[in-house]
Amino acid sequence: MTKDTSRNPNDLTSGSPFKKIMLFSLPLMLSNLLQVLFNMSDVAVVGRFGSKEALGSVGSTTTYVILFTGILIGIGSGINSLVARFLGAKEDKRVSLISHTGLIVSIIISIILVGLGIGLVRPMLIVLNTKAELLEDAVLYVYIVFAGLPALAIYNYGNGILSADGDTKRPLIFLSFSGVINILLNLFFVIACHMTVVGVALASIISQYISACLILISLIRTRRPYQLHLRLLKIDRKEAKAILSLGLPAGLQNAIFSMANLFIQSGVNSFDTIMVEGNAAASNSDALVYDVMAAFYMAISSFIAQNYGAGKNRNILKCYFIGLLYSCLAGLILGLFFVLLGRNFLALFSTDEEVIEAGMSRLIIMGSSYFISAFMDATIAALRGLGKTIIPTIFLILGSCVFRILWVFTVFAHFKSISSLYLLYPISWILTAVSVLIYFVFVCKKIGITKPCCSSEV
Repeated sequence: MTKDTSRNPNDLTSGSPFKKIMLFSLPLMLSNLLQVLFNMSDVAVVGRFGSKEALGSVGSTTTYVILFTGILIGIGSGINSLVARFLGAKEDKRVSLISHTGLIVSIIISIILVGLGIGLVRPMLIVLNTKAELLEDAVLYVYIVFAGLPALAIYNYGNGILSADGDTKRPLIFLSFSGVINILLNLFFVIACHMTVVGVALASIISQYISACLILISLIRTRRPYQLHLRLLKIDRKEAKAILSLGLPAGLQNAIFSMANLFIQSGVNSFDTIMVEGNAAASNSDALVYDVMAAFYMAISSFIAQNYGAGKNRNILKCYFIGLLYSCLAGLILGLFFVLLGRNFLALFSTDEEVIEAGMSRLIIMGSSYFISAFMDATIAALRGLGKTIIPTIFLILGSCVFRILWVFTVFAHFKSISSLYLLYPISWILTAVSVLIYFVFVCKKIGITKPCCSSEV
């Protein structure tokens, strides 16, 4: 296998941390935003050129779909942490083993999720009180969209590897190209072919397979240690265990949010169709904000993992605090935008004034509190970079799953107002953030990290 022994220009263990974390995050941020915008085009095209029922059908599946895609994103983040750590330690052989094992593991898990997701969709949507007039189209949408899970698994796997090496530009280029295809196909299928729900689902999976192919080609042609070779594609049991031990808890963390959100969606579904449609439109803001902030979380995990692997422990807290600062600012700025200009945003998805008014009840509460989630997610990302995922997952289960479910059946059941339902988000973020911050301090002390490095170099 050919190795690139030259200095890596994307090295995450040297240089100004403020500058390098921002430069690392910007392409990733744009990639995340584009992915959300392209996904939002499904909802926007259906809402503008289809019907309110079609909008509600697509929107009512969002939480369910994220429940499964979140696991794939977690596997990708686990691969990212491992590759970053061993690139920092200059263990090229392990990087190669992780690369080849990670591809197979990602595809196998995605196939399992396809079967589970398709098999459970109807009973789950019924349990969630999905409106009868929305159910059939919602089930059909999920059937088609889940055919794209293997492609999504490959893209997240490749994105995790390239990001671990500091390369966040190529995933942006690949996603931009496939996303444009997605929008064009959305418009063609819905407007020209009158396919509505089926059309936007087909457009999504076609674009996902395009981005997956592009990222695979990139990994095959690279000269870095993680270069893919068909003859080396096999599962190394040790690396598979390492990937699953990091990736599954990370994926479970994502799934936990979605599981709790399923109960929240059930609460939303207890209101009339207008409120369901308003919530579906407004929830698109969550994806935009979270994915911008997630770029900094990926930076925190990648930078900390590389520095930890290279033995530069004194840089870890500096990378953490800078990433936390950037993600908090992103949450504050974007949250303010949605509070002030929410009606204009909601008009992209519906022209119905009642739907817009219903959506604003969510945007006002969420927009005022997005920044709080940074203290939780940035700390979890830092712990992932240090190889710690099990304890944070337990805290997430308690703070962001058990607590939210209890809230739905107690506080919301008592007040029965939509605001009492939405308030559980910031409160659960605060509780979970406090617990993971305490654990992060404990871990840092255990490995001898007591203060950030004072040098201007990472």
